[in-house]
Amino acid sequence: MTENVCVDIVEKLPVPFGLVRYGVAPDHPEVKNVINSFTHVARDKRCRYFGNLDVGNDVKIVDLLRSYHAVVLAYGAQANRKLNVSGETCDGVISASDFVGWYNGFPQNANLHLNLNCNTAVVLGHGNVALDVARMLLTPAQLLEKTDVAAHALDALKQSSIKRIIIAGRRGPLQVAFTIKELREMVRLPGSRPDLDTNDFIGVPEKISELPRQRKRLIELLCKTALEDPGNNETARRQAAQREWNLKFLHSPVEFESKIIEGVNSLVAVKFEQNRLDGNKAIRTGHTMSIPCGLAIKSVGYQSVSIDPDIPFDVHKGIIPNLCGRVVTPKDSATGLTSGIANTSHVVSKHYRVIPGLYCSGWIKTGPVGVILTTVNDALETAKSIYDDISGNVLQWDSRSRNGDVMDQFQKKLVTFSDWMRIDNYEILNGKVSGKPREKIVNVEKMLDVAFGDNKASK
Repeated sequence: MTENVCVDIVEKLPVPFGLVRYGVAPDHPEVKNVINSFTHVARDKRCRYFGNLDVGNDVKIVDLLRSYHAVVLAYGAQANRKLNVSGETCDGVISASDFVGWYNGFPQNANLHLNLNCNTAVVLGHGNVALDVARMLLTPAQLLEKTDVAAHALDALKQSSIKRIIIAGRRGPLQVAFTIKELREMVRLPGSRPDLDTNDFIGVPEKISELPRQRKRLIELLCKTALEDPGNNETARRQAAQREWNLKFLHSPVEFESKIIEGVNSLVAVKFEQNRLDGNKAIRTGHTMSIPCGLAIKSVGYQSVSIDPDIPFDVHKGIIPNLCGRVVTPKDSATGLTSGIANTSHVVSKHYRVIPGLYCSGWIKTGPVGVILTTVNDALETAKSIYDDISGNVLQWDSRSRNGDVMDQFQKKLVTFSDWMRIDNYEILNGKVSGKPREKIVNVEKMLDVAFGDNKASK
């Protein structure tokens, strides 16, 4: 049965691979190897790619549902969570996702303004993205020259004056959300040294034996970095380092302090309130302190948004309501998705009904949780739901022809996978000029010019 299944992939940008291309740090090329698997799938004769199509604006979900047996929404969590504290909009305060997009060449962030002409930067958050951000700010530029970091970011990082990174979190060492791989990279980062307060680790070693194996290894490394003599060679390396990073625990930001500098309301410090722990919960103490800095990067999480008002959406949880990936809507609610589609929904519980043919996967389904493997397993669950619905004739498999007219009306503007290969070859050839794996195009119009033209790499 599934050998007859055909899949069309729709992407807002002209280029594919989304988070792999724009979310993975340039110094983690091994993670990007998954692109090879994606490319193999995309070249299958049963798969088509359509880039440069903005679902929700260029085409509505209801139109896709009329033309496809199944529509899977997998557009992730594209918005940034806000701290909602005073001064958050001042110059010098940016989100981690904007910073990551900036150094990865995401078109929307290519012209991001950030202040690298300062000694100290504060990163808010104790997750892997926070460590990625800190590592990119501290890594010697010559080590980034052979990566696919965006050219504009590499030029700016070469001129950076930042020597110190404060990575602040609201809870303690036992509650950090980063993993051992990212911590190990920070500890071993050339040209930088850790600067951890031993007082933050009082009583922590005694609790290591109670932890699960993976967590135990992480906290052991954290304690070793903070409390143990690293040995002569490592001590000498750290003493010679020109940059340093610090993990600050039990601190919540309460204000971004600013003042007018050359007519701009600019960040000058982050004000924190100290916390205490009640179990795993951070409780404010009322004691405050400020850390002078010229740049603050918020890595406090992401949230999904609705791209089409007809899509059921839980604004509180930031997800599309679903059962195992099947999109559901309250039983007594009306949705534009049911307009003109036969047998559009059936009741699955006292409170919900399923909209057959509409599915979701990834962070738009679960919220921004887990790592890549978590998302893979989640995708398998949604795929199984689709398979079960095909087997159970829920999808009316013979009632609608594949594609219909919905894609035909966009043929002149849509980027196919063959068009993408022109962009891919262009970027790779331009990267060879400077010894990089590729030089990403960071402008959508340029992408389209290359995709539809006969452009060759510049010499």
